[in-house]
Amino acid sequence: MENSKLNYWKTVIILILLAVALGVTIDLAYIYYEANFDQLYLGSFCSINNFIDCDGVAKTTESQFLGVPLACWGLFLYSFILMLLAADKLKNFKLLKFLEVFKNKFHYIASLGLISFIISMVLLCVSLFEIKKLCIMCAVTYVLNLLIGITAVWGLEGGFVGAVKQSWKDFLDALKPLPYRIAFVVVMLCACGFLGWTFTSAKFSPALKFAREYGEFIKTTQNKYAVKGNVLGSDAKDAVVLEIYSDYMCPMCSTGNVMLHKLVTEFSNLRIEHHSMPLDTQCNKYLQQEFHHGSCTMAQYAEAAHMQGKFWEVNSLFFEKKPATEDEVVELLEGSDFGLDMDKLKKDAHSKAVMDIILKDIDYAVANKQIGTPSMKMGDDFEMGIQGYHDLKKWVIKHGAKPKGLF
Repeated sequence: MENSKLNYWKTVIILILLAVALGVTIDLAYIYYEANFDQLYLGSFCSINNFIDCDGVAKTTESQFLGVPLACWGLFLYSFILMLLAADKLKNFKLLKFLEVFKNKFHYIASLGLISFIISMVLLCVSLFEIKKLCIMCAVTYVLNLLIGITAVWGLEGGFVGAVKQSWKDFLDALKPLPYRIAFVVVMLCACGFLGWTFTSAKFSPALKFAREYGEFIKTTQNKYAVKGNVLGSDAKDAVVLEIYSDYMCPMCSTGNVMLHKLVTEFSNLRIEHHSMPLDTQCNKYLQQEFHHGSCTMAQYAEAAHMQGKFWEVNSLFFEKKPATEDEVVELLEGSDFGLDMDKLKKDAHSKAVMDIILKDIDYAVANKQIGTPSMKMGDDFEMGIQGYHDLKKWVIKHGAKPKGLF
């Protein structure tokens, strides 16, 4: 009688905790979706600053496992625990007869609570020390996982250790009947197939897909493919030309610069030609407000370096160091080993000839509705943004670029 009363209150408490956990996890799933798939999303209530930032955590590769958002794993966990609580009644339905194998529901719930809490602590460490952001909604679920486990283990002989042992024993016993063993294998194969698809396609994880396409180029602090001079790729007159419009303060332009340097190493007849598109009101008359202050100055010095045959080394240096002022630009170039004539460089950087080149590039890009950076042009085709490396290679091949060793 006393045991029944204890189980009753354990059930009530766990149901309350599950209701809260499901509500929080559904909200986390919504935040994940909005942060990753809605470009107009203004942010959630729990993105308070650079550290307490649920949206920031949701946009990282760590917010998924095998291509499935962690919030969805949480929803599965809490739904499964809810099913375990109701297994005694659900097993009476013909289609749910298999639930008869769950004989010690509180042992299973205690084991799941313990395991999920341990995983939660690992995720907390990743959040604090790797991402360096904290999702307070996630932290709430970590506490709830522990509370569910503690409530379920209440009154069980052997505590958590006993619960895990009993759960494992019941699992092995459940697989003894051949029909259940076959059903378990079928379910596992289906689950592995689904998770294999979610992981390889990254359909539900834009951050994972982005990391695969751009990870090599974002993580690098120095362009190992950097070249010298004014020519990047083939200098043949009949070379296929990819034109890039970029801004030295643009993060994706920096990534794109490394990608394009690598790209020319894989094609025999491809050349990259750079055009300045600084999003800086100092030289861009089309801007209504300042975006990348200082990018115009860097564009001027890069074009001036072009006059001395030193464009690409200066270009890569600017992307790597991003000097904010003209004094920083001059100091950076004076400390380089490029062999620049600094007096001539300063004079050319402020010349009408250099400014005309930059203004002409800006006018052309805007006339073709390329108002952001980076933008790429091949033939008559414009592409806003930098494609993933695999797609970028397909694009240049489509326009006649020939991979080395194949032709």
